[in-house]
Amino acid sequence: MPLARDRIVGHDLERLAFRFTMMNDGDVVQCQISDAAMDELAGMQGTESSARQAQFLSLRETIERIASDVYDEAPRFKGYVVRIFVRHLER
Repeated sequence: MPLARDRIVGHDLERLAFRFTMMNDGDVVQCQISDAAMDELAGMQGTESSARQAQFLSLRETIERIASDVYDEAPRFKGYVVRIFVRHLER
């Protein structure tokens, strides 16, 4: 079942990932995509932290589709975080 769009959390400079949430039947699902994966999707490298939100917004539909696919294949337990890495793009 596909996840539904929720909110943008923002760039996590410590984890080098962009964080966002999605919804699954009223439950919030924490999600993040690595900087490397987002750059791969955009066809670029080394995007500045300050530009990550704009980059996420331009790729949002694709990123959310990937997050939903990863979630569908993941073990289901409370607190599971969907983490998207470059390897998830090679499907």
